[in-house]
Amino acid sequence: MRPDILNPLFAESQTLDGVGPKLSKPLEKLGLTRVKDLAYHLPERFVTRRAIANLDDGAEGEQVIVALTATEHRSARNPGRGPYRVMAQDEIGNICALTYFGRASYTAKKQLPVGEKRWVAGRLDRYGDMLQIVHPDHVETDSAAHLARLNEPVYALSEGLTQPRVAGLVAQSLERLPSLPEWIEPGQFEREGWPQWNDALHLAHKGSHEKARDRLAYDELLANSLALLLVRADGRRKRGQPLRGDRSLRDRLDLPFEMTGAQKRSVAEIEGDLQQEAPMLRLLQGDVGAGKTVVALEAMLIAVEAGKQAALLAPTEILARQHFETLRKMAAPTGAEVALLTGRAKGREREGLLMSLIGGDIDILVGTHAIFQDSVTYNDLALVVIDEQHRFGVQQRLSLAAKGKRAPHTLAMTATPIPRSLTLAQYGEMDVSRLDELPPGRQAIDTRVVAQDRMEDVVAGVERHLASGQQAYWVCPMVRDSETADIAAAEARYASLKERFGDDVVLVHGQLRPEVKDANMERFAGGEAKLLVATTVIEVGVDVPSATLMVIEQAERFGLAQLHQLRGRVGRGSEKSVCLLLRGGELSETGRKRLALMRETQDGFRIAEEDLELRGGGELLGTRQSGEAAFRTANLEQVQKLLPAAHADARLLIERDGGLTSERGEAARVLLYLFERDWGVQLLRGG
Repeated sequence: MRPDILNPLFAESQTLDGVGPKLSKPLEKLGLTRVKDLAYHLPERFVTRRAIANLDDGAEGEQVIVALTATEHRSARNPGRGPYRVMAQDEIGNICALTYFGRASYTAKKQLPVGEKRWVAGRLDRYGDMLQIVHPDHVETDSAAHLARLNEPVYALSEGLTQPRVAGLVAQSLERLPSLPEWIEPGQFEREGWPQWNDALHLAHKGSHEKARDRLAYDELLANSLALLLVRADGRRKRGQPLRGDRSLRDRLDLPFEMTGAQKRSVAEIEGDLQQEAPMLRLLQGDVGAGKTVVALEAMLIAVEAGKQAALLAPTEILARQHFETLRKMAAPTGAEVALLTGRAKGREREGLLMSLIGGDIDILVGTHAIFQDSVTYNDLALVVIDEQHRFGVQQRLSLAAKGKRAPHTLAMTATPIPRSLTLAQYGEMDVSRLDELPPGRQAIDTRVVAQDRMEDVVAGVERHLASGQQAYWVCPMVRDSETADIAAAEARYASLKERFGDDVVLVHGQLRPEVKDANMERFAGGEAKLLVATTVIEVGVDVPSATLMVIEQAERFGLAQLHQLRGRVGRGSEKSVCLLLRGGELSETGRKRLALMRETQDGFRIAEEDLELRGGGELLGTRQSGEAAFRTANLEQVQKLLPAAHADARLLIERDGGLTSERGEAARVLLYLFERDWGVQLLRGG
């Protein structure tokens, strides 16, 4: 159970003064549903202003605070269109226009009565020969109040929120902070000169306090590392089933290609793990097309050779069906029985499958989350393979692991290459195998960058491509950061292409009903539809060998890793494939470098490393690139700087106090609950 000391932080935002149903909606859009969320809603930046005695002391373009007295209000000749100006003067008679547009003029009339002094905060500019401040940020009546505006936080907002409103709610949330025990190792704490947790949160909202920000980031990284290492420690405490295959099934495999050195190395690493009594917990990290499925099949056949069962968990029904078909064909010569279970299986079909599973007639079960429901019982599950690991929470993986008579071995797979420096952040509890070479004979994808204003030429090219009997993808841009806007963009492009190509076009996006989405995907995979228009839902797991053209609209809006994943949907057959990256008119320098790199290389690991450099402090682990949960407090630079120390600290704590029962261990439990990594606590005996 969550410690009582944290209850004030987990109270709903509506317990704060001024938050009712109306304000709750914009807060919810930002994920600010609890007091804790507001306390950790750190400013994006700070506006630094200088208090000046008079306008002569200010520089054009500078953020200032100055005492002004209104002398005249001037309405526009054409009300509603022109600006509303309040003429004001400083203490030595310099004139400045305070300029307002639209409905803001009503505020000006109230805030700036003629003849009364006000402290005005804003950017000092010049309009012709006149100094002006457009839409002052603040107008204060109290001479002391302007001092609070000298270093002002700027928060992320959603429609319906203002900076003052958010700042007020943050201030209320900070008043509720409890006094928490210190969980950071004392030596580390002193070396860094970090403030206490409570002080760090206050300081982070007051200015660019690097030490306070670093301390808060370290807390989050420490919580994450602790939770992942507790998973690892829990797995090693359990007795698994050593699996020794006799090669009776693997030797019957008739693969149409020679396995790469990376595949053979990974299989050997997995085989070594499976022979141990401690359950395997390994990540197979492979680039697009590197052959993860074959490695997974080899691992599952080892389990079957040992007389046990294996299960493969996929994040979507489409991907589960593709895995089932691929594995069934590859495993056919071995005689291993492969079955599929998804949420679509009903009635007698489902009952028959479940009876075969518990009776041991099914060797390998492929499916969606349906395979770890309570009603699904295995005869002797010894190996769990999880595809697209980042789509599943640790708790889901643990619930599937509980299906075995003893703790089953776990092999997680991801097609998203992650820079080595960030692997600890996401997979700190796992051993890692990397497929860093592609199978021989795989053709390079011809990648071209095309200006968006050549749209008609691109559509004509798609028409010729479809006329030749081949298929194509058209991926629509990410619009701002709104899934709704993304879908609107996809639906608009679908409508225009459907006018040209009729029923040869199908649409897939995340808000379609599952049965409609599956039906459209099946039409495309079966060759009935020639052109698939989609958002990034096709980023992973779609395998249509006859699709040889990929068009990505406004490619500069995507992260490099995501572009690489999308491009990997083509080039999966024997035909030469093309990827067209459509770019907008105005490209940043970073955008140019990204697109140039996409043309230059198809090495996903190199792209991941370069993307890390190009993004700098951008989105951690490419949150829009692959669905991973980003850290809320720690930015990219902090992860690189602080994660090794946090991971080492967590490992040392668990080695010394595996049950977290010491004084610092108890504080660490509070930390895990604070950052909602409490599934780590549940793994502790008596947790």
